[in-house]
Amino acid sequence: MDFSLHARIRAGDPEAFRELFQDHAQMVYRHAVRASGDWAVAQDVVSLTFLEAWRLRGKLRDEGDTPRPWLMGIATNVLRNTARAARRHDRAVARMPATETVPDFADELIGRMADAEQLAAAQAVLAQLRRAEREVFTLCVWSGLSYAEAAQALGVPVGTVRSRLARARSRLRKLAELELRKRRAEREKWEPAAGGGQVRGGRTEAARSNKERNR
Repeated sequence: MDFSLHARIRAGDPEAFRELFQDHAQMVYRHAVRASGDWAVAQDVVSLTFLEAWRLRGKLRDEGDTPRPWLMGIATNVLRNTARAARRHDRAVARMPATETVPDFADELIGRMADAEQLAAAQAVLAQLRRAEREVFTLCVWSGLSYAEAAQALGVPVGTVRSRLARARSRLRKLAELELRKRRAEREKWEPAAGGGQVRGGRTEAARSNKERNR
């Protein structure tokens, strides 16, 4: 097995790190988007993952055909830390006095609506899984790692990856469609009714109210 890339990464070769980034940055980004549900957070996760990879380069072992499992293990830890920091931030914000709400620039995001809705639904469902099951699912299903690569990334046996993934899939099948239906029903409830957005019976109710006021 030729581990020359691994050796170059351990030695801090800039070209080796450039190759690592070019080959895997998009995969880390897609994984982070799906795991966090936030495009901006995902960009930060990519940056932090490769900074950590540089810092921890001496720990890369000569295993497998690619350093991908090692890199995705780092990305998983970065996501854990990011999620903890976000929870601390939310708790701190919740303790602050209420301020005026910033307007929502929805028009700029309308092209992403469908993807955002599906991603939000997936996030809501995944949040109901145990963290161990959620991490295995995102690594194996969304990011395409093999069982062996996911096991290496998470530091667990391959059999553990298989059993966690089986449990995750079983629970997700039951929860995913229910969550999407709930979100669609919620959205339809707030959409304007047909016929120019008038509420059915609106004129009748208005006329009745006027008569009652003139009595």
